[in-house]
Amino acid sequence: MSFWQQILNATGMGTAWPWIVLVFIIAALVLLFSKPGERMRIRTALALFALSAVAFLTAAALLAYGVPATSLVFKATRWVARIFQWLAIVNIAAVFVFELLLDPLRLKPPRILRDLLLALAHIVVAITILSRDTDLTGIIATSAVLTAVIGLSFQDTLGNMMGGMALQMERAIGVGDWIRVDGQEGMVKEIRWRHTAIETRNWDTIVIPNSALMKSQVTVLGRRTGQPRQHRQWVYFNVDFRYSPAEVIDVIQTALRAEPIANIATDPPPNCVVMDFKESYCNYAVRYWLTDLAVDDPTNSVVRTRIYFALQRAGIPLSIPAQSLFVSEQEIRRERRAAREIAERTEALQRVELFQTLTDDEREALAKQLRVAPFAQGEALTRQGAKAHWLYILTRGDAEVRVSVDGKLSERLAVLHAGNFFGEMGMMTGEPRSATVLALTDVVCYRVDKDAFHDILRSRPEIAEDISHVLARRRVELDAAREGLNEDARRARMSQHQGDLLRRIRAFFKVG
Repeated sequence: MSFWQQILNATGMGTAWPWIVLVFIIAALVLLFSKPGERMRIRTALALFALSAVAFLTAAALLAYGVPATSLVFKATRWVARIFQWLAIVNIAAVFVFELLLDPLRLKPPRILRDLLLALAHIVVAITILSRDTDLTGIIATSAVLTAVIGLSFQDTLGNMMGGMALQMERAIGVGDWIRVDGQEGMVKEIRWRHTAIETRNWDTIVIPNSALMKSQVTVLGRRTGQPRQHRQWVYFNVDFRYSPAEVIDVIQTALRAEPIANIATDPPPNCVVMDFKESYCNYAVRYWLTDLAVDDPTNSVVRTRIYFALQRAGIPLSIPAQSLFVSEQEIRRERRAAREIAERTEALQRVELFQTLTDDEREALAKQLRVAPFAQGEALTRQGAKAHWLYILTRGDAEVRVSVDGKLSERLAVLHAGNFFGEMGMMTGEPRSATVLALTDVVCYRVDKDAFHDILRSRPEIAEDISHVLARRRVELDAAREGLNEDARRARMSQHQGDLLRRIRAFFKVG
């Protein structure tokens, strides 16, 4: 009898065994490349199958050397070969069923249930194969006693295993959830038989025994039935009693809702509330809903920056404790600083073509009424369609100009730098904003209000004609660039625009 025939006899499957080997190898290779996440399990199955082949070859060699098929050595060797072979087949079948069949149907069971079913299948295979050559009555009786001893010895381990099963079966928490346990917050990375691992924002991994997790109060952050996952954050700040709470709340909510902020939900929108009255100030809180729970501190930082700049623009300072000691500057130093600031503002006004016809005294008077308006990166300085009766002079930072088309902002049309100004039509005629200007960096502007310019225009109405000429020329230059106007068309358009703008300026400021 040939050695090949001896191998077929040893397997007990005859000529079917080579086909089983071929199908197994093809299936394993297909799964190995199509399901990279299960490569460890597939490699284990291949290793078991290889061991079974070695065991079958060993059994065949025993037959070839005259060892009888009824001997204990041969039976043990063949039993080991069959066990390895069917364990390998069960592992491959599990990957095929759970990953290729159930996963696309969204019927993938929890990991622990899958492991439990796989372990049960292994036990059934082992008992089935063993029962073909062995009387299991004595083994079962012995194993019952052994099971009782093991159960008493490993109560904690079994408790952890049962806790892990309960967590997965009840789906109280799942992988990817953010939870808080005993003051620690983190994202659930995996739920194993014995423990649950959570990764914190500090790049730490906390391993919690499942039995302890089941006994603790666990808060699942950001989960509400039928709602997207988002968690409410609180950012506190203080403003003293000189400023009305209604004004503070309006300033803050307008700033936070004006432009979208990354990782902050728009529904519900951010809001500001008064939390408490202290000795010399009101305590406020901004509440917003965080959509990415991993970036709480960076998002809080952005919100605090928006709060700071919004209060600065409104001329509302953050509170200083009443116990602080204020040391007055010498009068001469204060006067020098004020004079230097007025000179800087006057110089900024002189660079604006709109104000070049003003006298030095008029520019200085206007400079005294300028307001400093800072903006954080990403905020809108002006918004298309809004009515705002003031002009901005950019003194620090960069901004971009965009136009809204069908409710969406266009690509960047222009970039404004320090020294540029915009919003002159809104200040002089009340015309709504024609474009949106967004801060590319942190920006500081001087803001010229209609009220600040009103007294100058009332005292010297002829300035209106000079200003209308400047505005008309800027508009004609824009029209010429868009439409390719010739010289005659430019002059006609210039006369038309200047007359129209002069009438609108006089009507807006109510001057003759």
